[in-house]
Amino acid sequence: MALSEVLLLKPVNNLGAEGDQVKVRSGYARNFLLPQGTALPVSRANRKHVESLKKARAAREAKELESAQAVAAKLADVKLVFAVKTGEGGKMFGAVTVAEILAKLAEQGIDLDKKKVHLPHGSVKGLGVHTAQIKLHAEITHGLDFEVISENPIEEPPAETEVNDDDNDNDFAASGKSGAKKRLAKGAPRKKADAHGANSPTAA
Repeated sequence: MALSEVLLLKPVNNLGAEGDQVKVRSGYARNFLLPQGTALPVSRANRKHVESLKKARAAREAKELESAQAVAAKLADVKLVFAVKTGEGGKMFGAVTVAEILAKLAEQGIDLDKKKVHLPHGSVKGLGVHTAQIKLHAEITHGLDFEVISENPIEEPPAETEVNDDDNDNDFAASGKSGAKKRLAKGAPRKKADAHGANSPTAA
């Protein structure tokens, strides 16, 4: 694989920032970095730009850090509450997503990139207080707390009927006696009837 060494003039994700000398695939340099004005081929003549690029980079990074600190200060005063529909036992219908958090923040004058906001499970599907991690800068991550509440009264699940053990014992005893009576009645000797259906007299 042919590689080319280039001098970056602008930040490139997962590659570097202005003033960095990096090696990349020749096709990537030729078809993207160089035509876009993002880099220059490394040469003796171009090396003179390195110091000025590094100064510009330091100024940019300082400005980005200052901006991130200002946003973090705003976020510290933000209180977000999401009212959602719930069913039996407070079970949520749907979920609170990153897009909804961004929309709420935008209403308060804070615009963020979706990639900067992270929820532990991608979305929130339960009531209560939760935290979204917002990566504002390489050095600044803000934990934004928000609350999810039910917009309707929570329906409590029906209570289970408790069965008294004493009642079970009594029912069992009663059923036992009834069964014993039936067995006695079934096994009792029957009196023989004569031809006319009357009981025959006992012989003297």
